[in-house]
This record gives sequence, C-alpha cells and structure tokens, in this order.
Amino acid sequence: MAQLTDKSGRLDLGAVLEALVADGRVDAEQASTLMAVSVPGGSKREHPLVLIARHGWADQLHPSRQLTLEELSRWLAARFQMPYYTIDPLKVDVPAVTAVMSYAYAQRFNILAVEARADEVMIATDEPGVTEWQVELERILSKRITPVVANPEDIGRYLLEFYSLSRSVIGASQDQQQKFGGVQNLEQLMEMGRSGKLEANDQHVVNIVDWLLQYAFSQRASDIHLEPRREQGNIRFRIDGVMHQVYQVPATVMAAVTSRIKILGRMDVSEKRRPQDGRLKTRTPLGDEVELRLSTMPTAFGEKMVMRIFDPEVLVKDFSALGFSREEMGHWERLIAEPNGIILVTGPTGSGKTTTLYTTLKSLAQPEVNVCTVEDPIELIEPSFNQMQVQHNIGLDFASGVRTLLRQDPDIIMVGEIRDFETAEMAVQAALTGHLVFSTLHTNDAPTAITRLMEVGIPPYLINATVLGVLGQRLVRTLCPHCKQPGEVDEELWHSLVAPWKAPAPEQVQHPVGCLECRQTGYMGRVGIYEMMPLTSALKRLIHTDSDIEQLRREAIKEGMKPLRLNGAQKVAAGLTTLEEVIKVAPSHHD
Repeated sequence: MAQLTDKSGRLDLGAVLEALVADGRVDAEQASTLMAVSVPGGSKREHPLVLIARHGWADQLHPSRQLTLEELSRWLAARFQMPYYTIDPLKVDVPAVTAVMSYAYAQRFNILAVEARADEVMIATDEPGVTEWQVELERILSKRITPVVANPEDIGRYLLEFYSLSRSVIGASQDQQQKFGGVQNLEQLMEMGRSGKLEANDQHVVNIVDWLLQYAFSQRASDIHLEPRREQGNIRFRIDGVMHQVYQVPATVMAAVTSRIKILGRMDVSEKRRPQDGRLKTRTPLGDEVELRLSTMPTAFGEKMVMRIFDPEVLVKDFSALGFSREEMGHWERLIAEPNGIILVTGPTGSGKTTTLYTTLKSLAQPEVNVCTVEDPIELIEPSFNQMQVQHNIGLDFASGVRTLLRQDPDIIMVGEIRDFETAEMAVQAALTGHLVFSTLHTNDAPTAITRLMEVGIPPYLINATVLGVLGQRLVRTLCPHCKQPGEVDEELWHSLVAPWKAPAPEQVQHPVGCLECRQTGYMGRVGIYEMMPLTSALKRLIHTDSDIEQLRREAIKEGMKPLRLNGAQKVAAGLTTLEEVIKVAPSHHD
C-alpha cells in the first residue's frame, strides 16, 4: 500500500491524489492541475478529501457517478483496511459518547466517539494515519478502542453539535440542581412543578429547545415527543411514521424545556394538572416558516408534550404528489366539482386525511368561493379559508359550529370530523340546503363509512340523497429513490395481498437498501394509498336499514372501486413502496 501520510501521520494531498490516480479513480491530468494550484501548509489546513470532493470530478471507475466526499471517505477506509462508519445522529447515545473525552481533546485530533460500551469505545477519525490518541485513550479509559473512518464533514459537524448540546444539558442540569438540589421522587417532582420556579429562560434551556427544533426539521420529523420519567426524560421523533429515540435529559431539564416551549406557544406555564393546546411559528434552517401544534398531558412524572410539525409545503402539493393515480384524480375531481352534497374521507389517525382535505380545499378556494371550516383543532392556518376552532368549554362543538357556518353564506364547508348524530345531522342539512360538505370519519375502509353514518342515526334515504362519495386512505413509506434496487417479487406475499382480485405479479419489484440520504432505512417520505367509492345508483339501491357491509363492498368493487390493498399493490409494481409496507397498513377483507 502506497504511503498516504506525511511524517506526522496526517494525509498528504499529493500522496492521496497519486493513490487515487493509481486506483483508477481520478484522472492524472486533473490531479496534477490541482497539485499545481494548491498551496501547501498555511495557517488553516484543509482536509485533502474535502479539497478533492469540492471539484466534483467524475469517478473514473464509474464515469456516471461523482467522486463525493462520502465516496472518497469509503475509499480511504478501504485503503487503510479499516471499517467505514456512517454517523447517524439518531442512533448515537450523545451523553455517553461526549463523556468519553473532553471537547478540546476531540477537537485537537478531530475525532468523535460514536459508540460507547462497557468494555469498548468506537471512535471515528478522518486521519487514520494519526494513532497517538488511541494509545492515550486506551490507557486513560481502560477500554478497548476501535477506530473507524468517517466523513470529515460529518465529524466536524457532529463534534460541535453533540458537545454544545451536552454542555447545555449539563449546564441546565447544574442550574436546576443549585436551585432545588436533587429530585429524589415523584412527590418532590410534583412539588417543583407546582412551584413553577423552573427557569425556562435560562440560556442553556433556550439552546436545548433551539437545537431540538432545528434537529427535528433536519431529520424530517413529523412529531416531537417529550416524555418525562422518574430519573430521565426521553426525547423521541416520529419520522415517516416510525418512532425514534433521540436523546435523554435529566427530569429537571425536561421540565424546564417543556416550560420554555409552553412560553413560546403562549400556554399557561403554571397549569400542569390539565391538558393544554397551543401553537408556535418558527423557521427551519433553510429559513422557511413552519408551524407547530403543541399538546400537553399530565402524567405520573410531569407533563408530556407532543409537538406536531406542519410542513408548509403540504398545501403546495398537487394530487399526484399525494399519491393519486391519473384515474383516481379524474374520479376525485369529478366528485369535488359537484355543487352540493357530502364527501367523506376515512381512515385511522395519522393516515393523511387532513392533508387530502386541505389540498382539496386549497384547489377549490378561488376568490369567488367562500370556504369555511370548523376544526378541532385548526391544524394549519390557511389565509384562503375561514377557519373556526371548536371550543368545548364554551359549548362550541362541531354541530353548533356548522350551524354558525350556515349563517356565514358559505359555498363549501369542511367539518373536521363527524363523531355524533348532531354533527352528522348538521352536515346532512348543509348538503340538502345546497352546500358542498367535506368531512372525515374514523373507519377502516370506504364502504364502512356508510354503515357508520347509519349507526350514528342518519336514515338511509338521507345518505342516498346527500353522500356523493367516500375516499378511504392510508399512508405507506416510499422507497428511497437514491438507493432502492430491483429484485425478485415474493410470490407468496404478493398473492396474499391481492388474492381476491387475482392481479398478476410483476416480474420485478424494488427493494429497500439504505444510504446516507434515507439514514440507512431504505425509505424516504410517505405516499397515500386510496380506495375511491363514488355512490353510484347501483350502490344506493343497497343502502337500506338492513344493509350488508360485505354486499356493499362487493358491489363497490364491481362498480370500479380499487380496494386499498389492490391500490397498494399497484404502487409496489410501480416501484414506489414494498409489499410489507402495504400489508402493514391496509386492512384485509376476505370476501
């Protein structure tokens, strides 16, 4: 192996370029041009791989690919016969790794502990030729040190991020300890909560909250959970529908962080015994405005807080971006073009119903149309709608909200959810008096929405007269476009998914792999799978007091409705998602 380092063990640009040319990765002419213009030494030495990556050269072994810093770092690891490590901040135990060594020491060698176990510490470096720190740390820690190579920019970024966060948590914890001493039990914690003396405006706490929000945005989280426990509080993110443990902080720091967020959300900081709702606006690292909905809940160890992050781009999406096929888009556009009637969107919590409704209303909210909504709570402020929030404490529920909206000269009404007879009755009245009404129902599929309306007390003849159609939906994770790979289809799994409809299996499907872009999960983002059931005259004949749900379902399929599983199978065949994802979320019906 050619020598890549100078006498101190650090990488030498000329030697690295020479080795890359020898390995057939870099063009010799490009390498000599870079050597001619690069200034050796200097007060601030730039890492050779960062310097090379900046030129964006094509990889001579794979001309269609670029020699990125990631690719160069992998090459370096292979050259030194060392493991390559991709730093996933969600999988790093920050308190444990920052306790391994001081920030000054880590910065001196540009190394970062990434895994800390009882007898071993894994440490990432971008200078594999420098080994003096390894001997020193093995002696100090009395643990085995496993060095790995990582991307130089990742090490620099997370070195700063992990240690500044750790410093803020330790600083906040010490501040609280000085004020209150150790919190030993639940009673003391509750007493502290009641006193309301936790200092939510301490700079350390402010730093933690700022980091938390920016980190959630960069990781594409949809929800942030702050969960108090006896000793430690858990911070978890929901990303693409899956929960991830992010960080643990002392219970006192968790209480101060929750108080800080309550202040930002204009909530009552001293009230910790009853649930509260709030909202706050902030900006992402890219400068985009983003809105968060806050919700607190009293638990045994203090207040649990959930922050729902609303992506402002949700409303800019068109129906194809939501997952509608061209055929489904045609059906949906015909339905929503009707002047009056009820259109229902069904599915469990978190299945994307609100996104579908907001996107639909946004497309309908022209200057000549009055769109009014009654919601619990208002999920996203949209200037082109007139939005009203349900407030049970003053008797303003969905039914009285719709009654109020009817006096507001609306063209289109959106009712957040039909939960009871009064709301359903008001929605029917609104449809009968010439309004287009959108609402949601928590049912497993589209046909069940009809029987649910009958269960809450709406007579079949009124359902036939007002309901235009039902859209059932779920969200499935989409495969990462950067790393998905074609492979064989699991015939057994495919047939278990589409058995009743006998859809032929595709020759190939895409499979998840995992890369930097998707944080090694193989998935990035989510898309809807839908079943659209317009109420045709044939279906209306089956809606009566003794309606059989299975008969309704069979007739709907005969009339052209593609069930959720079949729609999901089509997205699998198109290479958007996997069979496992569809089976996980779509209900099975054995006809």
